[in-house]
Amino acid sequence: MDSNGDGVGDLAGISGKLDYLQWLGVDALWISPIFPSPMADFGYDISDYIDIDPLFGTLAEFDALLAEAHRRGLKVLLDYVPNHTSDRHPWFIEARAGRLSPKRDWYIWRDPAPDGGPPNNWRSNFGGSAWQWDEDSGQYYYHAFLKEQPDLNWRNPQVRAAMLEVLRFWLERGVDGFRVDVMHHIIKDSEFRDNPPNPDYRPGMSPYRELLATYSTDRPEVHEIVEQMRRVVEDYDDRMLVGEIYLPVERLVTYYGASGNGAHLPFNFQLISLPWDARAISAAMERYYALLPGNAWPNWVLGNHDKPRIASRIGAAQARVAAMLLLTLRGTPTLYYGDEIGMEDVPISATQVRDPYEKNVPGLGLGRDPERTPMQWDASPHAGFSRADPWLPVGTSYRSVNVAAQNGTIPARCCACIET
Repeated sequence: MDSNGDGVGDLAGISGKLDYLQWLGVDALWISPIFPSPMADFGYDISDYIDIDPLFGTLAEFDALLAEAHRRGLKVLLDYVPNHTSDRHPWFIEARAGRLSPKRDWYIWRDPAPDGGPPNNWRSNFGGSAWQWDEDSGQYYYHAFLKEQPDLNWRNPQVRAAMLEVLRFWLERGVDGFRVDVMHHIIKDSEFRDNPPNPDYRPGMSPYRELLATYSTDRPEVHEIVEQMRRVVEDYDDRMLVGEIYLPVERLVTYYGASGNGAHLPFNFQLISLPWDARAISAAMERYYALLPGNAWPNWVLGNHDKPRIASRIGAAQARVAAMLLLTLRGTPTLYYGDEIGMEDVPISATQVRDPYEKNVPGLGLGRDPERTPMQWDASPHAGFSRADPWLPVGTSYRSVNVAAQNGTIPARCCACIET
């Protein structure tokens, strides 16, 4: 919800809608990044981990939101982005000053290959090489996503200490936990070996998937880092870690930790990725439950800000069935805002595209703007989201698919987390 008429949702807007989340029976809300950022990737390029971007409000407004949520019995999770910073973060500006910079080793720098090209064949998730040439120092730096998002070097103890201190800062303010962005990316192969070809790659897939990310993600040492994060969280009462991890289920469950010392909930995205087929889903459920460690609690995710909405994937009628399935499976369910009213993807014209993924890899329909459009609150202009033209267009269905139109139905009480 946009509270100040600039077309962008903000903290005060969320505060004004907490009654709705409480009415739904939601237990916790996860807020996408709200920290100072140049917004190359909508806040996932952070320039200051311990403040609020003015676009969304102030620290005082965040504290007020947290207090109001707690007064209603709602938990608040923040988006923790440990893999990379913005290239405008003071740490990277200092690291880029030269090879002798005290913070040079806070990021991943490599000399060119013998032919002068990138050090290896690693790809960026957003297209092209994951290595960016720095003319001044004669080295490449690594970025798993945009070149404006250089990866931190978590093998450096100073980086670990600084990033764990970020967790403590927000925990001290009363935050109830964190969704950890791309948790499996945090550590890279120490030998920087080439990634092997993906035998299952087919035309039309993202170019990133031409290679298996064997040496650039899911390295064994990552579990030591997750355990360190868990120890920080365990110093506070009733806090939790959720891990964003796109891996096969047999690898996913290892992020619970060998003795329950990993993430409390490594996100289980199977309901997003599986075909909408009863037998396939049933088999996947049974396998997931069978693979869970004895000390693990399951979880299920129906939608998120990176994948097409459930109503667009399987149709409005089946989306209701999917919601019932999500809310009755054993485990913690996570809903994406708007899925509870059946919002669909909104067509985005070429002139309206905001997502850097779509801009970098055009023509494949990989852009995430269609599922990120404003929440549809009522049938008033801009769906009641804002007094101004919003940052992305509102879906044409908003006059009938909105909270006010459905508000007379009996609320379903559940234990769920909703992303806002």
